[in-house]
Amino acid sequence: MKNRIALILLSTAVLLQACGVYTFKDVSIPPEVKTVKVNFIENKARLVNPRLSPALTDRLQQKIVGQTRLTRTNNDDADWVISGAVTEYGVTTSGISAQQASMNRLSVLVSISLRDNITGKTTEYQVTKSFEFSGNKTLQQAETELGEDLIRGVSDEIFNRLFSNW
Repeated sequence: MKNRIALILLSTAVLLQACGVYTFKDVSIPPEVKTVKVNFIENKARLVNPRLSPALTDRLQQKIVGQTRLTRTNNDDADWVISGAVTEYGVTTSGISAQQASMNRLSVLVSISLRDNITGKTTEYQVTKSFEFSGNKTLQQAETELGEDLIRGVSDEIFNRLFSNW
């Protein structure tokens, strides 16, 4: 029974792709674009997490190299140059219980710029990602607890905004 369901799903996927109804491309890059430079993502937020910028820059570079056909370079004449800055990093209360904060939300906003040196066009993006944490924890405790999920979440949002076709 499981093999039959898997075969039906696989057949449906092949048919959909063959008919042009849906493609399984999750990364959209023009064929003439071959190289990319990722500049350091600066931290211009009022509240600064000193580990965020370097970790975010590194994670985004790794993701681009690992999940696209682009070659990373440090030259300013790369086909695409990606720059960015963390512009907001802050905590708000997202839940109240017994007149106290029961849940807090850490919100990260990153402004991203994609300069296409082939077309001469620059596109600006705003990427935001929020993380819920217990109202009993300090921001430092929440950052420690979120750890890699914070970096992965924000870098995934940036990557998807830059490279996804949907």
